[in-house]
Amino acid sequence: MNLTPGSAGAAGLPLAQITTGTRAVAVAIAVAVMAASAQVAVPLPFTPVPATLQPVAVLAIGALLGSRLGMAALVTYLLVGAAGVPVFAMGGAGIARLIGPTGGYLLAFPVAAAVAGLGGGRRLRTMIPAMIAAMVVIHAGGAAWLAILGNDPRFAFEAGFLPFLTGDLFKIALAVVLVLLLAPRLRLTR
Repeated sequence: MNLTPGSAGAAGLPLAQITTGTRAVAVAIAVAVMAASAQVAVPLPFTPVPATLQPVAVLAIGALLGSRLGMAALVTYLLVGAAGVPVFAMGGAGIARLIGPTGGYLLAFPVAAAVAGLGGGRRLRTMIPAMIAAMVVIHAGGAAWLAILGNDPRFAFEAGFLPFLTGDLFKIALAVVLVLLLAPRLRLTR
């Protein structure tokens, strides 16, 4: 759903016909998807960062909703979690999660969704580079925050990026497939 002036949005409707209610429902669904993806988490013994499906959800949400609404959905997700609702990985909640070891990843999610939204919902030649760039944003935020917390950039790179590289290439592919499958069913126009 691209909600920029002059564009079409959900169900191919012009922007003027997309209601605030439709946007609110899209954001609520995105928050629920993010919360569910966070619960698919595997703790890793060599890093404070669990492997989750959150990056898949971030990329797909951004690509399906567009930059602005995707970013709004992820900001809402962070606010819901910060308010104490257990939507973060492994049922976590609260401000402590935003300033803890995974905080940099979480805080990078809205920007990553916005970047993924720049790629369009159905064009592979723009969607894939946008999703790769969005994944870089997630890792840059996460590794930078780990480096600040631990005062050790090497550890941040080795514990916050390297263990996830192969899996994140798979996650990008999965997000692309999800968007290609869902976009036509949602009748999103970009």
